Amino acid sequence: MSLTTAFSVIIPARMASSRLPSKPLADICGLPMVVRVAQQAQQSRAQRVVVAADDERILKACHDHQVQCVMTDQHHPSGSDRLAQAAKLLGLSGQDIIVNVQGDEPLIEPELINAVAQLLSLQPDCPMGTVAHEIHCMDDFLSPHVVKVALNQKSQALYFSRATIPFWRDAPPSTATAPTPLANPKPLRHVGLYSYRAEFLAIYPQLSPSPLEQLEALEQLRVLWHGHAIAVHVTELACALGVDTPQDLERVRRVFS
Repeated sequence: MSLTTAFSVIIPARMASSRLPSKPLADICGLPMVVRVAQQAQQSRAQRVVVAADDERILKACHDHQVQCVMTDQHHPSGSDRLAQAAKLLGLSGQDIIVNVQGDEPLIEPELINAVAQLLSLQPDCPMGTVAHEIHCMDDFLSPHVVKVALNQKSQALYFSRATIPFWRDAPPSTATAPTPLANPKPLRHVGLYSYRAEFLAIYPQLSPSPLEQLEALEQLRVLWHGHAIAVHVTELACALGVDTPQDLERVRRVFS
């Protein structure tokens, strides 16, 4: 697919992390993690890559490594609030497309960034896009820690859930030697990579939380609850390891070394 869409990448980065303190500055083979993320995003076709920081130490680390950075408020209730403030500071508005790359994804695949940006040109009725890939492992399908998404025929999200969706009513029973296969088409795992139109991102943090969002603990359900469509790119690319724990950090360091 040829990409003609102009877009910006914004990387929200905050110092507070219960499992990995000062996570944006965690050293990965000589560079802070947030710089590694930005360098990976710079390999996409983004017009610019900008870190949205909440701490002067992040700002300094970015400046020391020639990464554009803006300072945002420390007390944003969510990453989308931080993203919206950064977009405003950068003068992004209207139909400008913004891709939100998480600050703990130093192995993010640049082609996935391109694809999620292109979604909004391919589906002009959608103010937001995201990514999913097929689930092949029953343990992942059953796990509440793996978020699933069901799509309509236009590849737009019908629902996100921690439950097993779609549920295969007539699945054959499992045995010790022949576990139950997954349905065909395969269920889809949601990947937390998002694109937005700037005009929608400006109002997104103002949307009231939905009961379904609070029940499932999935913020993207707020978008569907308020009647907005989310386009979904189904990828065959392997999804990179994010960094949530010290063990994750060690695994990523081994990749870079």
